Amino acid sequence: MAPSKVLAGARVVLPTGIVDDGRVIVDGTRIADTAPPEAEVIDVSGHWVVPGFVDIHNHGGGGASFAGGTHEDILKGVDTHRRHGTTTVVASAVTGDLDFLARHAGVLAELAQQGDIAGIHFEGPFISPCRKGAHDEQLLRDPDPAEVRKLIDAAHGHAKMVTLATELPGGLDSVRLLAEHGVIAAVGHTDATYEQTLQAIDAGATVATHLFNAMPPLGHRAPGPITALLEDERITVELINDGTHLHPAALRLAFHHAGAARVAFITDAMDAAGFGDGRYLLGPMEVDVADGVARLVEGGSIAGSTLTLDRAFKRAVTVDGLPVEDVVAAISANPARLLGLADRVGSLEPGKDADLVVLDDAFDLVGVMRRGEWVVDPQLG
Repeated sequence: MAPSKVLAGARVVLPTGIVDDGRVIVDGTRIADTAPPEAEVIDVSGHWVVPGFVDIHNHGGGGASFAGGTHEDILKGVDTHRRHGTTTVVASAVTGDLDFLARHAGVLAELAQQGDIAGIHFEGPFISPCRKGAHDEQLLRDPDPAEVRKLIDAAHGHAKMVTLATELPGGLDSVRLLAEHGVIAAVGHTDATYEQTLQAIDAGATVATHLFNAMPPLGHRAPGPITALLEDERITVELINDGTHLHPAALRLAFHHAGAARVAFITDAMDAAGFGDGRYLLGPMEVDVADGVARLVEGGSIAGSTLTLDRAFKRAVTVDGLPVEDVVAAISANPARLLGLADRVGSLEPGKDADLVVLDDAFDLVGVMRRGEWVVDPQLG
């Protein structure tokens, strides 16, 4: 077990607010409320200490895919995102053949059982061909509850979320099935009306998959799903804050109407995150990444992102002008609550996992700790 540590002198973001000249005590793998005499004191003056980031929608990184890779590939992607502050990550699949998805869910479930990932998110194949984005239209299907159940069962208790176009035949029944099994039903890649979206929420949907993206735009006569998802207190909205998926004004609109307690920053990252430009596969689809923007080779649709959550954090504060406490809620506490992990991660409180990120005064990442061990050592003395 690693020696006890005291991170002292930083601006620490706690659930109760920001503490200047604060300290975080780490005893083994957990945050503690008192430090033993022999604890190592690490001076982090002039820095921020915030909870480790929690990403509920992520397809890969470091050149490796969560959507179809081997154990080694998936762990490479996990490590890439950890080095950018994401200490808890859900692995997202993309649309594929149902039998393949079920088999791959078994691979992901093994890693979830080991604690390497926090669960599985199925984004597709139960989505609208009208709003398919970077999903193979030939493999899309209506959300038959029996097929949804097949994927849940294949995940061996580690299915965390399924994205659905809930207006499709079987959509509402599938939402009810997911709610009964404790799996998040997320409205996304949808062509639903305002009224149809309200029906999905009443049936048990609780998340909006990358709000604004892959759904009808907000209209003054046809308010569509965006309005329904923003105004309902039961919904947490995902936002991809990379400067490509959303205009800053759209992001601020979401924060204003949903409030900081109902926003979850995600990456929707694909293989190129933390790796570089080039040609990649997202499921069966070829993707070109140029200047950090991923687009399908055929058709040019945006194909996920190359975002890491440290960049989303910095952008939210320095470009979007959001309060640091609100960003911490969106990037750590809220997604942890959604996953049912708020008793372990998402905030810096005694008894929780010692997952934390050290940022400098410009909000650049300089250190990452996961369960008491440095993933990125800030080497501050």
